[in-house]
Amino acid sequence: MLTELRVRDFAIIDALNIEFGNGLNVLTGETGAGKSIIVDSVSLLLGDRADSGMVRAGAEQALIEGVFTLEDEVRHEVEVRLAEQGLESDEPGQLLLGREVRTSGRTLCRVNGRAVGLNAMRELGELLVDVHGQSEHLSLLRVKEHVNLLDRYGNLWDLRSQVAGKVSELRATRKELKQLVDNARERARRTDMLKFQLEEIRTAKLKPNEESTLQDEHLRLANAETLATYATEAYSVLYESSRDQQAALDQIAQASRALSNLTRYDRQFEEYNHSLNDAAAIVQEIARTLQEYREAIEFNPRRLQQVEERLSLIKKLKRKYGDTVEAIITFAEQVESELNQIENSAGRIEVLQAREAAISTELVALALDLSTQRFAAAERLARAVEVELQDLRMSGAHFAVNITHESADDGIQVDGSKWMIRDSTFRAGDAKQVAGEETDDSSPEQSDAKLSSQGAKTAGPLSLVSSPVSNRVRFDSTGIDRVEFMVAPNVGEGLKPLAKIASGGETARLMLALKAVLSQADRTPSLIFDEIDQGIGGRIGAIVGQKLWSLTRAHQVLCITHLPQLASFGDTHYQVAKTAQNNRTITRVQRLTREERLDELAQMLGTTGKAGRQGAEQLLKEAADIKKTYKSSPEA
Repeated sequence: MLTELRVRDFAIIDALNIEFGNGLNVLTGETGAGKSIIVDSVSLLLGDRADSGMVRAGAEQALIEGVFTLEDEVRHEVEVRLAEQGLESDEPGQLLLGREVRTSGRTLCRVNGRAVGLNAMRELGELLVDVHGQSEHLSLLRVKEHVNLLDRYGNLWDLRSQVAGKVSELRATRKELKQLVDNARERARRTDMLKFQLEEIRTAKLKPNEESTLQDEHLRLANAETLATYATEAYSVLYESSRDQQAALDQIAQASRALSNLTRYDRQFEEYNHSLNDAAAIVQEIARTLQEYREAIEFNPRRLQQVEERLSLIKKLKRKYGDTVEAIITFAEQVESELNQIENSAGRIEVLQAREAAISTELVALALDLSTQRFAAAERLARAVEVELQDLRMSGAHFAVNITHESADDGIQVDGSKWMIRDSTFRAGDAKQVAGEETDDSSPEQSDAKLSSQGAKTAGPLSLVSSPVSNRVRFDSTGIDRVEFMVAPNVGEGLKPLAKIASGGETARLMLALKAVLSQADRTPSLIFDEIDQGIGGRIGAIVGQKLWSLTRAHQVLCITHLPQLASFGDTHYQVAKTAQNNRTITRVQRLTREERLDELAQMLGTTGKAGRQGAEQLLKEAADIKKTYKSSPEA
């Protein structure tokens, strides 16, 4: 609910802080005092368009902030949306909405102190407040909400959740099936390509680390002559003596003999002599290895060509399938796995088709059950709303729930022999007044046949068009029904969609009647009623006040009124006054004590002195008695 409203430099408001309470909050004051400006400020928090003309003269910007306390289902839904956008509040269960309007024309929306777009603010606002009098914020005028309200009113949410679950299953199954069926040609092309790729890789018979081994071999084959030259040179220097040059091995042997003779006289060189002997053995081993290497060197152009061709093939495969031989082998394994999946798709299609049929059967049964119960709930709702309208002195007005169905190629097939879908408009007390004033107890099929033969005439308050279902019916997560509320505000007027009715006090009373019936079904925490007393007198004002107060079982209610009979039902009473200060007009809002409230009600009654206060006392007493009786009744 809205717990606090802070307004700065907005219209004729310079600075205003209002703390609203639970229950019914009434705002009263003279015409032009600024009551509707308060509603306008709340509307800005709900995403209304703003313009620079709203900024108070002489100020740079207007600032509106609203603090909301979140409870029950709305808290969960709001906090989920906040989390999705990273807008969580530091205070759990609390939401801060802010709006800045600048003289430059620029506006800024804030949620919990962070800037957001106007649509994001509007989506949150729709969950929090209904403003009756500013129709764009009224949930009852959003057709998509009508089915939700009807289902909550009829306690059908559990059944609807089952329908939504089946719809989700069916859509997922159809999506996968469609991908498999629609992409048959693409799968054939894909299969050909995958087979070519797999064949190309498998034919190469690649082995891990093969490329590096081939590169080493290629280096040796390509440089065989150079390798032989260097090996021969090293062997000769180490092992072969000539007339011009003594081999290293012979020189070491000569040094070893001299050092051996030296150790006879000085034993400190004995260890060096051993080292020379070891060196001779090492040199001899190196020379033998060089000789074997030189003899093993192969001058093989044919093998060199084979190695180069193999390396060229690997390079080609790397360009197409991976950066390494190992990556190419992994790619081939993936290709083989995908081929297996594609080849098994025919069997998968059969499985999905069977699943689709089974889920569709289950969905049809649930959807028809839900639809049947909606028809019953729609009639109960129509009756209840028209009772409320009579209480509000709108006996000439009528309310209806229009339930229709649409054909769709991708819909679900309903067996017309078992059930007949009716496109129906339900109005109070006339379930049998079809195509004439007479009633009968014929079966639905017989009544449908009668309607068909009579051209589906409209007689009495109920119009009904029926036909056997011979095609597929559109469905979504709410079921197969399209639900819309219809009204005829005055005698002689035809039913029109609720979303197209004009605004004003009459509309506000109509909305009040709906809210009274749907109070438990409607989750919007805060309701604001502006101009609801337009065109009504004191007697009906008391009735309106009682009904507004009754809404506080499930909502916080704010109401702007000129009627003392209505204001007397307020749990909290605020006076809105316009004063002049420093040659400027400003608006002030004061929360009234009981004594101040008596004075305000007396002035609203148009009397002063003792008689006026007695009249105010009587209004408060009558309202208190009604509240007490209402609270003690079983229905409450």
